[in-house]
Amino acid sequence: CCNALSVFHNTEPVNFRDSFPEVWIIAAVQGHTHRRIEMKVIGFAGWSGSGKTTLVEQVIGLLEARGLAVSLIKHAHHEFEVDYPGKDSYRHRHAGCREVLVTSANRWAVMHELRGRPELKLSEALAQLSPCDLVLVEGFKHEPIPKIEVYRAEIGKPQLFPHDPHVIAIASDAPVASPLPWLNLNQPAAVAAFILDTLALGDKVAGETSGV
Repeated sequence: CCNALSVFHNTEPVNFRDSFPEVWIIAAVQGHTHRRIEMKVIGFAGWSGSGKTTLVEQVIGLLEARGLAVSLIKHAHHEFEVDYPGKDSYRHRHAGCREVLVTSANRWAVMHELRGRPELKLSEALAQLSPCDLVLVEGFKHEPIPKIEVYRAEIGKPQLFPHDPHVIAIASDAPVASPLPWLNLNQPAAVAAFILDTLALGDKVAGETSGV
């Protein structure tokens, strides 16, 4: 499935399905039914200031434009807030609600308070998502999922690969010495194409486009 990887480097193509069975994570469909759906997963890892968020934002737009349903999981700091003092949802949550669901004609969101309970593992976070074709992950750097390392030498930090064996490609603003595929950080279309090829989503895109 991954022969096109040879375009990016001159080593033998790697079968990432064998190397990373976790890519094909089976997550529970929201609604607590017994149905299951296959959601493919890939992570983005890199030091702060490397350009992860900008690259992920661009890649999402390109993949959505190809007809894929894309979701994202981001690991945040302990004290992050999604609403602010004075809002009804904030008041209700701080009054003691374990969950507050806010809904409108455009979107809905659930805020769940852990109140001392363990934070979600990646597998548990995936199970909270609605069905989609692809989940992008920022954070959860110790999870055994395939990752694209986003790297800028000017930051002065070392590369994550080879210390993280789950890095499968490096996206940077200049070529780096590595046996892994190199992706130009300033060409998000190439990064999106790599994801489609690596996770065998090209057939999905072709099927959606042709109405299959």
